Order: sequence, then structure tokens, then C-alpha cells
Amino acid sequence: MRLNSRLGMVLSGLAGLVLPLSFSPFNLFPVAPLSVAILFAVWTQVPARRAFLCGWLYGLACFGFGVFWIHESFQFNRIAIGWALLLTGLLVMFLALYPAIVGYAVRRLGVENRRYQLLLLMPAAWVLAEWVRGWFFTGFTWLQLGYSQVGSPLQSLLPVGGIYAASWAVAVSAGLILLGLREPGRKRWLWLAALASMWIGGWLLGTVKWTEPEGDALEVALVQGNVPQDRKWMREMRRPTLERYLTLTRQHWDADLIVWPESALPGLRDNFDAYVERLATEARENNSYVMFGVPVVNRDTLEFYNSVFVVGGREMVYHKRHLVPFGEYLPLDALIRPVTEFLGLPVADFSLGPDTQPLLEAAGHRLGVSVCYEIAFGNEIAKALPEAALLVTVSNDAWFGTSIGPHQHMQIARARALETGRYLLRATNTGITAIVDPDGVIVAHAPQFEVQVLEGEVSAMGGATPYVRSGDVPVIALALLVLMGAAAMARRQSVHDDGD
Repeated sequence: MRLNSRLGMVLSGLAGLVLPLSFSPFNLFPVAPLSVAILFAVWTQVPARRAFLCGWLYGLACFGFGVFWIHESFQFNRIAIGWALLLTGLLVMFLALYPAIVGYAVRRLGVENRRYQLLLLMPAAWVLAEWVRGWFFTGFTWLQLGYSQVGSPLQSLLPVGGIYAASWAVAVSAGLILLGLREPGRKRWLWLAALASMWIGGWLLGTVKWTEPEGDALEVALVQGNVPQDRKWMREMRRPTLERYLTLTRQHWDADLIVWPESALPGLRDNFDAYVERLATEARENNSYVMFGVPVVNRDTLEFYNSVFVVGGREMVYHKRHLVPFGEYLPLDALIRPVTEFLGLPVADFSLGPDTQPLLEAAGHRLGVSVCYEIAFGNEIAKALPEAALLVTVSNDAWFGTSIGPHQHMQIARARALETGRYLLRATNTGITAIVDPDGVIVAHAPQFEVQVLEGEVSAMGGATPYVRSGDVPVIALALLVLMGAAAMARRQSVHDDGD
């Protein structure tokens, strides 16, 4: 079927609108390759400029639905709903440029081989665009295709090649679906058999265990304080918050490790010296360790850090290294700050923690610690491996209320457990607090918006997955080679056409 321009735009928008259904909390993972297949089908039948527009419409619908929840965080910064919607809309329009540019590029290259387009060029270009989105302006990795496959047979690619390997498999699946639908007779069944073989192969690969338990199991307790975000920093809430966390912790001194969420202490660290000393003393007396999040200020330099401490043995601290753009720091400060000041938009000014920091230690093991946004970057989490025997991430998703945002964040965290072959402990203020095993399975979780301590048993893990050893380099290098091959094919075609 040939597509006219209007139908192509409509199909692109509808395909983008359904893509978020493949992610949590919906978890309809087959939707991802089907959605991308529709977009690929449109791209193969329109010129480059129209491919850009169709890709942009796809992105507008996808991100407009999938990350619209971001606007909820603005209410806690006292930003009017109108400004919140405008700023979220600008983000969505920017993110939509990524699939738009992919569509333009793959059509502009002019490669005529349909199979090469669908099985190599388009998947490779898509993966490269996701990779760029993962670091440009410090990166935004939400709704990368690979995350939709946590819980599917293709999740087995995560410990091998990371999130981009899984994204590539989804995009290749989309190409195989199209070839299976378009090519007649025996060829159709060959392509569909290839699609089935890839997914069955993923399921078989999932039986491989890349890491193994080391030593005795650890008893852990994750404290979900459920302090409302709109009251968290009020002076009158300080004492009740501190008492809540201490009371809940005292009920679980039998745990080897107790974890509180990000910014559990409602103030700066040096305002709680006596409180922390009491907590550390009780932890030592009970042969336990407590980890908690709290902002820190260097009084000499007036630099602020979003930090995590562990007490019970030698007190240690980790300073967050990957900050949230516009939320914790302002990119292009000299250019953008005058605009935010004119509009009266508050922006936090945290400093980056050092790139190299010693791993926190508790209960005889080293821990790979991350704070909130950091869990979304697999290559950074993997830097703690293979030394870290356990992953711990703390967060405060109360910013996003009852939206789908916390569920997407939880799914991203599960991907990190798969990539590293480690248990992951996730302690949050209002949820989702959970324990995830090395296969990415949530073995226990606390209900959202309830005060609860989640107890469980985890194993310290040893060894390293292929992804931990090689990172994103092999997948990105392969994608670049494919694009270079496409460019060479396009040049040869151009020379051939000129010769004719």
C-alpha cells in the first residue's frame, strides 16, 4: 500500500502515541517493535523532508504522552501551571527532534536496498540517536526502546550489550515485521522465522548466569518515610521527620544494612551532627549500617552537593556526580539564567561530585551507590563494577505524584540490575521502594504513598557481565560502521547514476 503524505503523518502520530504503552506501568512490550515498524514503513515511502516531519510527529506523540508527568514537579517549585505546561511542551518538542533527524538522515542517504534500510540502516541510526540523547545536555534516557523490554525475552541482551543492544533488537524486530508483511511467498516466512528465532534466542540467552553469589546473604531494610513533598522542607516537619526515620530504623536493627531515601534528612548535613552521631552509635552497637541521603555544603567554597552517607562503621560519603539539568543545575548558565530570573523560575545550584570517589562500604561489602537520576545511565553505574557487590539507589519520586513517572524510573533501575548482574536496593520517599534481583525481577516492593519498611534478603554478587567489561562501545561502534557503510553505498549509487 502506498501512503499519501497526510496518511503517513497520521500513522506516525498514532504509532508514537502507543509507544509509551510498552513501558511501565503498562508493560505491553510487543507494542514497541510494532510501533517502530509503522514509523519505518512511513519512512520508506516518503522523501527526506517529509520523513523529518513524520519523525517529529511521532516524537511529539510519544514524549507528549510518555513524559508529560514532568510538569507535576513544577508545582513544588511554586511555578504556575501555565509555565509548567509550557516548559514541559518545549522539552517534548526538543526530544521529538531525535526521531525527526533519524528519519531525515536515513532518507537523505538515499540507500535503495530495502533490506539494508530496514535491518541495518534504520536500526543503527535509531540507536545512535538514543545514544546522543543519552549524553547531550547531560542526557535524558527515558523511553529508550530497550527499557520497554525489561521483562521480555530481549532483556537478556542487557547484560551483554546494555540498553542500546536491546534497543537495536527492537528496531531490527520492526524491520523483520515489515519484511515479513511485504515480501511474498517463501521469503515472507523466512523473515518471520528470523524474527521468531531472534526472540527465542533471547529467551535462551536469558538462561546464562553471568555472575554468582559471594559469601553469606545480607538482611536489608529499606525505609520509605512517605513525607509529602509539599511539606518536606517546612520547619515544623523537621522533628516529626527525624523521629519517624529513627523510630522505624530502631525496629529493624537486626538488618545488616538499612537504607533511607534521597534527602531523608530535611536540611543540610552539618545541622544534624548530634542526630547522626546518635544514629551511628546505635548502628555500631547493633552491628548494623545505615545509609541516608542529605544535602551537604562546603562552607569554605559554598558548594552544595546532593549526597549519601553511610554510618555504623567508618563514616563515608558519596556526592552525586550526574545532576538533573534545570532541576539541580542550569546548563548554559550565562545564557539561560537571565531568562529564568526574569520569569521568576527557581533553579537549584548543586555542584558535581568528583568523577572518582571511593565506593561506600557496609556489612563487609562495597556498594555501587547512585542518587535518583543517576540510575538512568548504565555506563556510569557500571563504573563501580566489578568491585561493587551490590547496587543501592536512593530517590525521591514524590516530585511526580501519582503519575507514570515513578513506574518508568523503577523500570530503568531494573535494567541496571540486569546489566550488572547485581541485586539492586531502591529506597524512596514515597515509592516505588523495591528489591530487585540480578535477573531484573522485583522480588519485593512497598506500596506507594505508605509509611513502610521493606525487609528482604539479598546476596552479594561477584563476577562481571560482558556489558560491565566493555560498556556501550561495541554497540555504538557497530552502529557507526553501519552508517559509514550506508554513506559508501549512497556515494557509489550517486556515481553510478552520474555515469548513466
